[in-house]
Amino acid sequence: MTLNESDTRSKLIDPVLHTRGWTEDLIRREETAGAVEISENRARRRSHGRVDYTLRVKVTQDSQPVAIGLIEAKAEHLPPDHGLEQAKAYSVSKRLNVPFVFSTNGHLFVMYDVFTGVTSKPRKLDEFPRPEELRSAYERGMGFTLDSEAAKPLLTRYSGGEATRRYYQDAAIRAVFEKIAKGDNRALLSLATGAGKTFIAVNLLKRIADAGQLRRALFICDRDELRAQGLAAFQNVFGADAAAVVKGNPQKNARILIATYQTLDVDTEEADANFLKMNYPENYFSHIIIDECHRSAWGKWSEVLKRNPAAVQVGLTATPRQLKGLNWSEFPEDDQVTADNIHYFGEPVYEYDMSQGMDDGYLAACEIIQRDIFLDEKPQSERETGVEQNDLKDKTLTDPLTGEAVDYKRLSKKYSASSFEDRLQMPDRVQAMCEDLFDLLMRTGGPEQKTIIFCARDPHADKVAIAMNNLYAAWCKTNDIKQLQPYAFKCTAASSGNDQLADLRGASRSHFIATTVDLLSTGVDVPVVQNIVFFKYVQSPIAFYQMVGRGTRLHPPSGKLMFRVYDYTDVTRLFGQAFLTRFIKEPENKAITSDPKPFTPPVQVEGFEVTINEAGKSILTMVDGKAMPVTVEEYKERLTCDLVTHAPTLDDFRRLWVDPSARHDLLDKLPDGARSALLVRALEDMDAFDLYDVLGELGYGLNPRTRLDRAAAFTYKHSAWLNTMPKQSAETLRALALQFGRAGTDGLESPHIFDTPEVEKAGGLIALRAFGQPAEILRETKARIFAA
Repeated sequence: MTLNESDTRSKLIDPVLHTRGWTEDLIRREETAGAVEISENRARRRSHGRVDYTLRVKVTQDSQPVAIGLIEAKAEHLPPDHGLEQAKAYSVSKRLNVPFVFSTNGHLFVMYDVFTGVTSKPRKLDEFPRPEELRSAYERGMGFTLDSEAAKPLLTRYSGGEATRRYYQDAAIRAVFEKIAKGDNRALLSLATGAGKTFIAVNLLKRIADAGQLRRALFICDRDELRAQGLAAFQNVFGADAAAVVKGNPQKNARILIATYQTLDVDTEEADANFLKMNYPENYFSHIIIDECHRSAWGKWSEVLKRNPAAVQVGLTATPRQLKGLNWSEFPEDDQVTADNIHYFGEPVYEYDMSQGMDDGYLAACEIIQRDIFLDEKPQSERETGVEQNDLKDKTLTDPLTGEAVDYKRLSKKYSASSFEDRLQMPDRVQAMCEDLFDLLMRTGGPEQKTIIFCARDPHADKVAIAMNNLYAAWCKTNDIKQLQPYAFKCTAASSGNDQLADLRGASRSHFIATTVDLLSTGVDVPVVQNIVFFKYVQSPIAFYQMVGRGTRLHPPSGKLMFRVYDYTDVTRLFGQAFLTRFIKEPENKAITSDPKPFTPPVQVEGFEVTINEAGKSILTMVDGKAMPVTVEEYKERLTCDLVTHAPTLDDFRRLWVDPSARHDLLDKLPDGARSALLVRALEDMDAFDLYDVLGELGYGLNPRTRLDRAAAFTYKHSAWLNTMPKQSAETLRALALQFGRAGTDGLESPHIFDTPEVEKAGGLIALRAFGQPAEILRETKARIFAA
C-alpha cells in the first residue's frame, strides 16, 4: 500500500532529512489558527489550520534560526513535482518569505529557486542540500553573509521566544532585516488591519537593539489613541526606555520615543515642525517607524524623514498609497517623500492582506449584507437616480437650522446620492435605514451588538444616533426589557468622541452603537465590534479598507470569530481596487485666477417614500489574488467548472474522496482550496451535510443527504455486508458510521476516533482486526457510506 502525505513525511522524508543534517531545531512546523466558517448566522473555527514545514539555518548554537526554505510532502505514488505550483506560489507571493521551495514524494525531490526562477530536475532524496549548502545559496542570492555585521538583527532571538509570534509576522520582520542587510535603509510593510503591526514594530526595534545597532528610535503615529496603544506595547518590552512624547516634554532620556504628527508639529501643510526642530537635531534618530504611513500624506511629516536621512525608515500600513496622474520629475522633492508610499519606500518587502488573515484564522471572517434604497417607487436605486429638482417640488423643504421654508426652484438641478445627508438632508431616509438596520440586528442576535455606523456628516451622525435610540427604547418597552444606556451615541471629532472610545471598547452593558464620520475609520483598536455599517458613500479604496478594518480583529473573551458589513451604499464594490490617489495639480496663480465656489447651504427634505430591498448576501474570500465578496451563484459556477475538470464523473469524484491524499489534492485545485466547499456550505445553509454531499450536488446533481441520513443509510443498506463479519466488528463499524453522522469525513478520519466512547464500547480497533486489516476495512466503510 502506498503512503499518504503524512506517512510519506514521517516514514520517508524526515529520516533522510535528519541524515542530511536537518535536525529538529532546524525544521519548524508553522501551523495557522484554522480558518473560521460562517454557517446559520454563526461562526466556528475549524479544528486544524494549515501546517507548513520550513527549513531554517543557524550561524551559532544560540542564534535565532533563519527560515530559508519550504518543503512540501506529497503522497508516495505521485511525481515529486506534484503540487510545486502551489508551493511556488506561496514563495513568490512571499507568504513565508523563503527563497527555496522543495517538493518530494519521499524518493525524489525537486527544488525551485526564487533567485533564479529555475526548477531543478528530480534528484534522489539522499542528495537533498545540507544546511550549510542551502545557507551558501541563500547568502549568494541575498548578497550578504549571515555572519556579517549588517545581518546581526536576523540572528538575534525574539525576547519572549517564538511561541507568541505568527508565521507572517516572522516573515515580515525577516524581510525588513534582509533589505537593511542589503544596504537599503527604507522598507515598506503592508499588512491587514488586525494583523499585529505594532507587534512587528516592537520586535523589529527590540532585535535591532539586542544586535547593538539601535541608538534612538521614533515610532510616529497619527492620534493620541494610537500613541497610547503603542506606548503600552513598547513599554512591555523596553520598560522605562520607551516614552510618549507630549508638548513640553520631548522625552530625550528615553531610547524609544512614541509621538504623534501633531505633537511634532508636522501634521498639516501649514505646520512649521517647530517642536521637531527645536528638540531633535538632524540624524538624532537611528531608526524611524511610521505607523499607518498612508495617512497625513499631504502634511509636513516628510520633515521627520528628511532630517534623519541616515536613519533606517520603515513604513507600516494596510493600504499603501500610490499616486496616479503625475510626472515625478515635476513633483516637488519634499512631497515625493510622503505622497506615494511605494515611490518612496519601494515595493512592500512583505504583504499580508485581509483575505489571507481570514483564511489563516487570525482575522474574523466577514459576511456582507447588501441593501438597495429606492425613493418614491422609482425603478432604479437612489445611487443610480439621485434626486432632481422636479422630485422636490411636492416635498416639504426647510432650512435645517432655522426651519424656514425653502423654494424648490432655488435648489440645484440635481443631487447625486453622494450628497445625501450633506447638502440634502432627508429625515425619512434616515428613519427607514435605521429601521431596516435595527431589524437586521434583531435577526442576527439582537439590538445590543457593538456596531459602528459610518455617516455622511456630523448632523447625520446625530440623527442616526437619535433614531437608533428611539427604536431601541420602543423595542424595550414592547418587550418589557430594561434599557441599557447609553445605547447609541455619536463618536466624532466634533463631539469629543475619543472620550467614549474606552466605553465602546470595554463596556459590555452600554455604548452599543457608535455613529461616526471618520474618527473610527483608522487605527483605533476595538476588537469587540461585531458590525460595520455604511450609511455614507465612500469613493476611496484606502478609506474603505481602513473602515472595514475596524471589524477584522478577533475578540476571544466574547467569542467573536466573525463580523458583518451592512452595505447601504454599494461601498463593497471597492474590495479589490488598487490604493490609488489621483494627483491634482493646483493652478500656479490660484489666488488670482480661481473664483471661490458659491456656498450652497444644506436643505432638509421631508415627504420621500423610502423603500429598502435586499441586494444580496456574500462572503469575503480570495478571488484571483484579491479579497472580494462573492455571491452563491458566481462562486458556485467557478467551483463547478474546476471540480468537473479534475473529476469528470460522480464515480471519479467518489473514488478521489475516499482517498485522503487524493481528496486533498482535488480540494487544492479548487478556486479557494479546501475553503471553497466550506464557503458554499455556509452560503447554502447546508451545515448538516458533509462536504462530499455539498460538492456532489454542485458538480454532479447528487441528491444530498445529511450526515445523519447517510450514516443511517449505511447501516441498513449494507446490513448484508455487516452480517458477514463478527458481531463486535459490525458494531464497531456502526459506531464509526455514527461518528460520521456527527462530524463527517473529518470525524471518520480523526486519529482519535477509536478513543470515542461509542467506538471503544463496540470493540474498537481490536474488533476490526478480528475481521481483517483495519485500514482496508475503514476504506471500504467510507466507500460504502458515500455510496449509500
